[in-house]
Amino acid sequence: MSRFLFILIMGVLFMGVFSTSAANVSANEIKNKDRQQTITIAHRGASGYAPENTMAAFEKSVDMKAEMFELDVQMSKDGKLVVIHDTTVDRTTNGSGQVGDFTYEELQQLDAGSWFSEEFAGEKIPTLGQVLDQFKGRSGILIELKSPSLYPGIEQKVADALVSRNMHKPENEKIIVQSFDHESMKKFHSILPSVPIGVLLGYSENGVSNEQLTEFSSYADYFNPNKAMITKDLVERIHEYDMKTHPYTVRDRESANYLLEAGVDGIITDFPDYVDPRKG
Repeated sequence: MSRFLFILIMGVLFMGVFSTSAANVSANEIKNKDRQQTITIAHRGASGYAPENTMAAFEKSVDMKAEMFELDVQMSKDGKLVVIHDTTVDRTTNGSGQVGDFTYEELQQLDAGSWFSEEFAGEKIPTLGQVLDQFKGRSGILIELKSPSLYPGIEQKVADALVSRNMHKPENEKIIVQSFDHESMKKFHSILPSVPIGVLLGYSENGVSNEQLTEFSSYADYFNPNKAMITKDLVERIHEYDMKTHPYTVRDRESANYLLEAGVDGIITDFPDYVDPRKG
Protein backbone atom coordinates (compact mmCIF):
# COMPACT_ATOMS: atom_id res chain seq x y z
CA MET A 1 0.00 0.00 0.00
CA SER A 2 1.36 3.39 -0.97
CA ARG A 3 1.96 5.96 1.71
CA PHE A 4 -0.55 8.29 0.02
CA LEU A 5 -3.30 5.63 -0.03
CA PHE A 6 -2.61 4.79 3.64
CA ILE A 7 -2.93 8.45 4.65
CA LEU A 8 -6.13 8.80 2.61
CA ILE A 9 -7.76 5.74 4.24
CA MET A 10 -6.78 6.86 7.73
CA GLY A 11 -8.15 10.31 7.03
CA VAL A 12 -11.50 8.90 5.92
CA LEU A 13 -11.68 6.70 9.02
CA PHE A 14 -10.82 9.63 11.27
CA MET A 15 -13.48 11.82 9.69
CA GLY A 16 -16.05 9.06 10.14
CA VAL A 17 -15.24 8.69 13.82
CA PHE A 18 -15.20 12.46 14.27
CA SER A 19 -18.56 12.84 12.52
CA THR A 20 -20.12 10.11 14.64
CA SER A 21 -18.70 11.66 17.80
CA ALA A 22 -19.91 15.11 16.75
CA ALA A 23 -23.38 13.71 16.02
CA ASN A 24 -23.51 12.12 19.47
CA VAL A 25 -22.38 15.35 21.10
CA SER A 26 -24.96 17.27 19.10
CA ALA A 27 -27.73 14.86 20.10
CA ASN A 28 -26.72 15.10 23.74
CA GLU A 29 -26.62 18.88 23.52
CA ILE A 30 -30.12 18.92 22.04
CA LYS A 31 -31.40 16.60 24.77
CA ASN A 32 -29.77 18.69 27.50
CA LYS A 33 -31.12 21.86 25.91
CA ASP A 34 -34.64 20.36 25.88
CA ARG A 35 -34.34 19.48 29.56
CA GLN A 36 -33.10 22.96 30.39
CA GLN A 37 -35.92 24.68 28.49
CA THR A 38 -38.66 22.42 29.88
CA ILE A 39 -39.51 23.46 33.41
CA THR A 40 -40.12 20.94 36.18
CA ILE A 41 -43.29 21.38 38.21
CA ALA A 42 -43.42 19.29 41.39
CA HIS A 43 -46.94 17.82 41.65
CA ARG A 44 -48.46 18.71 45.04
CA GLY A 45 -44.86 19.41 45.94
CA ALA A 46 -42.28 16.65 45.46
CA SER A 47 -45.02 14.19 46.40
CA GLY A 48 -43.00 11.13 45.44
CA TYR A 49 -40.70 11.91 48.36
CA ALA A 50 -42.90 13.64 50.95
CA PRO A 51 -46.63 13.78 51.80
CA GLU A 52 -48.48 15.72 49.13
CA ASN A 53 -49.58 19.32 49.65
CA THR A 54 -47.58 19.77 52.84
CA MET A 55 -44.79 22.18 53.69
CA ALA A 56 -42.42 19.20 53.69
CA ALA A 57 -43.31 18.40 50.07
CA PHE A 58 -42.90 22.01 49.00
CA GLU A 59 -39.53 22.28 50.76
CA LYS A 60 -38.43 19.08 49.05
CA SER A 61 -39.43 20.58 45.70
CA VAL A 62 -37.21 23.60 46.37
CA ASP A 63 -34.37 21.36 47.58
CA MET A 64 -34.62 19.38 44.33
CA LYS A 65 -34.44 22.61 42.32
CA ALA A 66 -37.81 22.24 40.59
CA GLU A 67 -38.72 25.55 39.00
CA MET A 68 -42.29 25.39 40.31
CA PHE A 69 -44.52 23.31 42.51
CA GLU A 70 -48.24 22.68 42.10
CA LEU A 71 -50.79 22.77 44.91
CA ASP A 72 -54.54 22.40 45.35
CA VAL A 73 -56.74 24.98 47.08
CA GLN A 74 -60.11 24.49 48.75
CA MET A 75 -61.98 26.32 51.53
CA SER A 76 -62.69 25.42 55.13
CA LYS A 77 -66.14 25.84 56.67
CA ASP A 78 -65.12 29.25 58.00
CA GLY A 79 -63.72 30.49 54.69
CA LYS A 80 -59.97 29.83 55.04
CA LEU A 81 -58.07 28.87 51.89
CA VAL A 82 -56.56 25.46 52.67
CA VAL A 83 -54.16 23.33 50.64
CA ILE A 84 -55.44 19.79 50.08
CA HIS A 85 -56.28 17.75 46.99
CA ASP A 86 -59.29 15.54 47.78
CA THR A 87 -62.64 17.05 48.71
CA THR A 88 -62.52 14.77 51.77
CA VAL A 89 -59.74 14.50 54.35
CA ASP A 90 -59.91 10.68 54.50
CA ARG A 91 -57.03 9.67 52.24
CA THR A 92 -54.30 12.08 53.36
CA THR A 93 -55.07 12.64 57.05
CA ASN A 94 -56.19 10.71 60.12
CA GLY A 95 -59.62 12.35 59.89
CA SER A 96 -62.80 11.64 57.97
CA GLY A 97 -65.30 13.92 56.24
CA GLN A 98 -65.67 16.69 53.70
CA VAL A 99 -63.04 19.45 53.72
CA GLY A 100 -65.76 22.09 53.64
CA ASP A 101 -67.39 20.70 56.79
CA PHE A 102 -64.32 21.43 58.95
CA THR A 103 -63.34 24.79 60.39
CA TYR A 104 -59.73 25.79 59.94
CA GLU A 105 -58.96 25.04 63.60
CA GLU A 106 -60.48 21.58 63.24
CA LEU A 107 -58.39 20.91 60.13
CA GLN A 108 -55.29 21.93 62.07
CA GLN A 109 -55.88 19.08 64.51
CA LEU A 110 -55.40 16.51 61.76
CA ASP A 111 -52.16 14.68 60.95
CA ALA A 112 -51.43 15.09 57.22
CA GLY A 113 -48.10 13.25 57.18
CA SER A 114 -48.28 9.88 58.93
CA TRP A 115 -50.19 8.22 56.07
CA PHE A 116 -47.08 8.70 53.91
CA SER A 117 -44.42 7.84 56.48
CA GLU A 118 -43.87 8.10 60.23
CA GLU A 119 -40.99 10.41 59.35
CA PHE A 120 -43.61 13.04 58.52
CA ALA A 121 -45.93 12.51 61.48
CA GLY A 122 -47.53 15.77 62.58
CA GLU A 123 -47.44 17.54 59.21
CA LYS A 124 -50.38 19.94 58.98
CA ILE A 125 -52.73 21.01 56.22
CA PRO A 126 -51.30 24.42 55.32
CA THR A 127 -53.20 27.51 54.27
CA LEU A 128 -52.56 29.09 50.90
CA GLY A 129 -51.32 32.19 52.70
CA GLN A 130 -48.74 30.21 54.66
CA VAL A 131 -47.40 28.65 51.47
CA LEU A 132 -47.26 31.98 49.63
CA ASP A 133 -45.45 33.64 52.53
CA GLN A 134 -42.96 30.78 52.94
CA PHE A 135 -42.08 30.33 49.26
CA LYS A 136 -42.48 33.77 47.72
CA GLY A 137 -39.31 34.43 45.75
CA ARG A 138 -38.07 30.87 46.32
CA SER A 139 -40.21 28.98 43.82
CA GLY A 140 -42.84 29.40 41.17
CA ILE A 141 -46.27 28.22 42.33
CA LEU A 142 -48.97 26.63 40.18
CA ILE A 143 -52.24 27.06 42.07
CA GLU A 144 -55.08 24.72 41.20
CA LEU A 145 -58.58 25.63 42.32
CA LYS A 146 -60.00 22.24 43.30
CA SER A 147 -63.76 21.79 42.81
CA PRO A 148 -64.36 25.56 42.99
CA SER A 149 -68.11 25.12 42.47
CA LEU A 150 -68.23 23.81 46.06
CA TYR A 151 -66.77 27.05 47.37
CA PRO A 152 -68.55 30.18 46.10
CA GLY A 153 -66.21 33.16 46.11
CA ILE A 154 -62.99 31.17 46.10
CA GLU A 155 -61.74 32.94 42.98
CA GLN A 156 -61.93 36.35 44.69
CA LYS A 157 -60.29 35.03 47.85
CA VAL A 158 -57.34 33.59 45.92
CA ALA A 159 -57.00 36.82 43.95
CA ASP A 160 -57.01 38.83 47.19
CA ALA A 161 -54.33 36.56 48.69
CA LEU A 162 -52.07 37.21 45.69
CA VAL A 163 -52.67 40.95 45.48
CA SER A 164 -52.09 41.49 49.20
CA ARG A 165 -48.63 39.95 48.76
CA ASN A 166 -47.88 41.73 45.49
CA MET A 167 -47.71 38.35 43.77
CA HIS A 168 -50.01 39.19 40.89
CA LYS A 169 -47.42 40.82 38.64
CA PRO A 170 -47.13 39.40 35.11
CA GLU A 171 -43.38 39.80 34.52
CA ASN A 172 -42.02 36.35 35.37
CA GLU A 173 -45.06 34.04 35.46
CA LYS A 174 -43.99 32.70 38.84
CA ILE A 175 -47.68 32.38 39.70
CA ILE A 176 -50.15 30.48 37.50
CA VAL A 177 -53.74 29.64 38.43
CA GLN A 178 -55.44 26.63 36.85
CA SER A 179 -58.50 24.41 37.17
CA PHE A 180 -60.55 21.71 35.46
CA ASP A 181 -63.48 24.09 36.00
CA HIS A 182 -63.18 26.36 32.97
CA GLU A 183 -65.97 28.68 34.03
CA SER A 184 -64.07 29.28 37.26
CA MET A 185 -60.97 30.19 35.24
CA LYS A 186 -62.94 32.66 33.15
CA LYS A 187 -64.17 34.22 36.38
CA PHE A 188 -60.67 34.38 37.86
CA HIS A 189 -59.32 35.93 34.66
CA SER A 190 -61.98 38.64 34.84
CA ILE A 191 -61.00 39.39 38.45
CA LEU A 192 -57.23 39.33 37.99
CA PRO A 193 -56.27 39.40 34.30
CA SER A 194 -52.57 39.95 35.09
CA VAL A 195 -52.16 36.39 36.40
CA PRO A 196 -51.62 33.64 33.80
CA ILE A 197 -54.40 31.05 33.58
CA GLY A 198 -54.12 27.32 32.93
CA VAL A 199 -56.90 25.12 31.60
CA LEU A 200 -56.80 21.51 32.76
CA LEU A 201 -58.37 18.72 30.73
CA GLY A 202 -58.76 15.04 31.51
CA TYR A 203 -57.98 12.38 28.93
CA SER A 204 -60.29 12.36 25.92
CA GLU A 205 -60.12 9.82 23.09
CA ASN A 206 -61.41 12.55 20.79
CA GLY A 207 -58.51 14.83 21.64
CA VAL A 208 -59.06 18.58 21.64
CA SER A 209 -60.60 20.50 18.76
CA ASN A 210 -59.43 23.75 17.24
CA GLU A 211 -62.67 25.28 18.45
CA GLN A 212 -61.77 24.34 22.02
CA LEU A 213 -58.24 25.71 21.66
CA THR A 214 -59.66 28.93 20.27
CA GLU A 215 -61.98 29.23 23.27
CA PHE A 216 -59.24 28.42 25.78
CA SER A 217 -56.81 30.90 24.25
CA SER A 218 -59.34 33.71 24.70
CA TYR A 219 -58.62 33.73 28.43
CA ALA A 220 -55.90 31.16 29.18
CA ASP A 221 -52.14 31.12 28.70
CA TYR A 222 -51.69 27.38 29.30
CA PHE A 223 -53.50 24.29 28.13
CA ASN A 224 -52.52 21.46 30.50
CA PRO A 225 -54.01 18.10 29.52
CA ASN A 226 -53.49 14.58 30.76
CA LYS A 227 -50.08 13.41 29.55
CA ALA A 228 -51.70 10.57 27.56
CA MET A 229 -53.11 13.16 25.14
CA ILE A 230 -49.76 14.70 24.27
CA THR A 231 -48.24 14.30 20.80
CA LYS A 232 -45.77 16.51 18.96
CA ASP A 233 -48.65 17.60 16.73
CA LEU A 234 -50.78 18.67 19.69
CA VAL A 235 -47.89 20.61 21.23
CA GLU A 236 -47.40 22.44 17.93
CA ARG A 237 -51.12 23.21 17.74
CA ILE A 238 -51.14 24.56 21.29
CA HIS A 239 -48.20 26.81 20.43
CA GLU A 240 -49.99 28.01 17.29
CA TYR A 241 -52.70 29.35 19.60
CA ASP A 242 -50.05 31.24 21.60
CA MET A 243 -50.44 28.97 24.62
CA LYS A 244 -47.93 26.77 26.43
CA THR A 245 -48.51 23.30 27.83
CA HIS A 246 -47.66 21.65 31.16
CA PRO A 247 -49.16 18.12 30.98
CA TYR A 248 -49.78 16.00 34.07
CA THR A 249 -48.84 13.70 35.89
CA VAL A 250 -45.48 12.01 35.29
CA ARG A 251 -44.58 9.13 37.60
CA ASP A 252 -42.01 7.28 35.45
CA ARG A 253 -38.92 8.25 33.48
CA GLU A 254 -40.25 6.90 30.18
CA SER A 255 -43.18 9.32 30.26
CA ALA A 256 -40.85 12.20 31.11
CA ASN A 257 -38.59 11.39 28.16
CA TYR A 258 -41.56 11.09 25.80
CA LEU A 259 -42.92 14.49 26.83
CA LEU A 260 -39.48 16.09 26.50
CA GLU A 261 -39.19 14.78 22.96
CA ALA A 262 -42.70 16.05 22.19
CA GLY A 263 -41.52 19.56 23.06
CA VAL A 264 -43.75 20.41 26.02
CA ASP A 265 -43.02 23.59 27.98
CA GLY A 266 -43.24 22.04 31.43
CA ILE A 267 -43.88 18.69 33.08
CA ILE A 268 -45.98 18.18 36.20
CA THR A 269 -44.44 15.28 38.10
CA ASP A 270 -44.31 13.60 41.51
CA PHE A 271 -40.59 13.02 40.91
CA PRO A 272 -38.63 16.12 39.79
CA ASP A 273 -35.50 14.05 39.13
CA TYR A 274 -37.37 12.01 36.49
CA VAL A 275 -37.57 15.13 34.32
CA ASP A 276 -33.99 16.21 34.96
CA PRO A 277 -31.56 13.94 36.87
CA ARG A 278 -29.71 17.03 38.07
CA LYS A 279 -32.73 17.73 40.27
CA GLY A 280 -32.12 14.55 42.26
